Amino acid sequence: MPSSRSPLFIASGVFGLSAAVVVGIWAWLGSPVAMPPSPLLAGGKLDCVSYTPFQAGDSPFDGPKPIAAELIAADVARLAPITGCLRTYSAAGHGIEEVAAAAQRLGLTVMQGAWISRDAIANGRELKAAASIAKAHPGTVTAVIAGNEVLLRQEQTPQALVALIERAKALSGLPVTYADVWEFWLKNPQVAEAVDFITIHILPFWEDEPVAAADAAQHVADIYARLTAAFPDKRIMIGEVGWPSAGRMREAALPSPSNQARVLHDVIAMTRAKGITANIIEAFDQPWKRHLEGTVGGHWGLFDAGHRSPKYDWGQPVSNHPLWRLQAAGGVALAGFVLVLCAHAARKRTGSAPPISSRAPPISSRDWACVGLVVTGTSILAGLSFETLAAGAFGATGLARAAMLGLVALAAPFLAVGIAGETRLPSLQETIGPPHQRPRCPLTWIMGLIFAVSVMAAIQVALSLTFDPRYWEFPYAPIGSAAFAGATVAWTSRHRQAAPAAGDTKTGVAEKLGAVLLASCAAFIGVNEGSQNWQALCLVAALSLLAVTLWTNAPEPRQAAQKPSQ
Repeated sequence: MPSSRSPLFIASGVFGLSAAVVVGIWAWLGSPVAMPPSPLLAGGKLDCVSYTPFQAGDSPFDGPKPIAAELIAADVARLAPITGCLRTYSAAGHGIEEVAAAAQRLGLTVMQGAWISRDAIANGRELKAAASIAKAHPGTVTAVIAGNEVLLRQEQTPQALVALIERAKALSGLPVTYADVWEFWLKNPQVAEAVDFITIHILPFWEDEPVAAADAAQHVADIYARLTAAFPDKRIMIGEVGWPSAGRMREAALPSPSNQARVLHDVIAMTRAKGITANIIEAFDQPWKRHLEGTVGGHWGLFDAGHRSPKYDWGQPVSNHPLWRLQAAGGVALAGFVLVLCAHAARKRTGSAPPISSRAPPISSRDWACVGLVVTGTSILAGLSFETLAAGAFGATGLARAAMLGLVALAAPFLAVGIAGETRLPSLQETIGPPHQRPRCPLTWIMGLIFAVSVMAAIQVALSLTFDPRYWEFPYAPIGSAAFAGATVAWTSRHRQAAPAAGDTKTGVAEKLGAVLLASCAAFIGVNEGSQNWQALCLVAALSLLAVTLWTNAPEPRQAAQKPSQ
């Protein structure tokens, strides 16, 4: 039944409800997750922490630019209260020699890394530099790690690696180890014979069969037991163990601040109970790693990259959305602005102002309910979209993708204006085809343009996750927002069809091809990622909803008018 209230009055009521829901949802999302007691109580410290000196804007791909000594000293000073040991990965370039000097001043020890690659000359330089650092800081450098995941990268044979380990021993005079993922020690026992002790990496998130955060500590314990059984005469330390705080899911393995904190609390408690030495990866987030591993690669640190601040306090509750108040405020502001436009569009329809398309009855209660649902849902998802997109925006491709998806997330709420203005969702051909085929109503064309851009963004996302799925994110929030809003507009306008123009030959081919493509990719993504990956499943649902909307909104083929026979 049409409402007798003014559109502005109704929009105000809808805004009140929408604002309450937006704030309530964000308060729920931002609520802290309880943690076990701190493993650092009574002055306890972490056994060791991986440290790479690159600051937020630095990258090893930028060349041999050294990191300022004072920045490294400041980083080491931040780490000294929580650990007595630092693990490095290279010895030559980038000012890495300053780590041992800063550690010595503060009484920390260093496991000095030497980066081993395919380059024989560079390998020799690294081993000499590591030995030089060790001799310059006796007592501080306690061991040399000759190579990190070299066998995993297939950059040296096991035999060549053993020779490099022997050379590191001769040059440094210190215990020498090699660090790699645990499976490669089982595959290459001759390397275990060459080292003074074994350094294994156990990263539950990156396992071939990813492990959920709740099971990570037990998985680490099981793998450690397996390695000690395989090499009973060798001391074994865990050289890398950790969990990312942001990025894509892998099956049931979800990166988040609370999961990172929980995994580290659990792992440290377990290793201390069993007397296992464990090195945590890593000290500070390394944004440059996103180029190699996607968003997740840049978020393994205990401290953030920019402010160099701890991500959480040990033993204290951790929020997965610490900026939720700001996100809630942004969502409320966005909802309010869109609803003002909705009230204006509805007012034009009633005849109190020039009509948008044609004079029509007041907007129905059903349509106002749809407006409220679209505005509320998309305003919440907009805040979630920008949070995840900001974490993954890196490089030219990543920035362009983030900008595209950010535009989709920001534009989706405005589709509600089309419902208030009782416009129809035009076909793709009408929207992006020749000017003479475009709708005469500007609002109708704008709604079509928003939907068309969303469809193109969704196709790009779907194809990337189909043909290169390992590191791409699942942008379920922006794509889901556009899919829900577009489907709602299409449903409310399903009875409004464009009047055929002379020579109209719309076929709906674009919609049907897009629908088939999105549905096919969605099916592959769902099967490939598994039933435990809720991020992937949410994206699959969004892509499927877009596919259905495209298919059902495709215009029926029409033949051009024929000339009468003479």
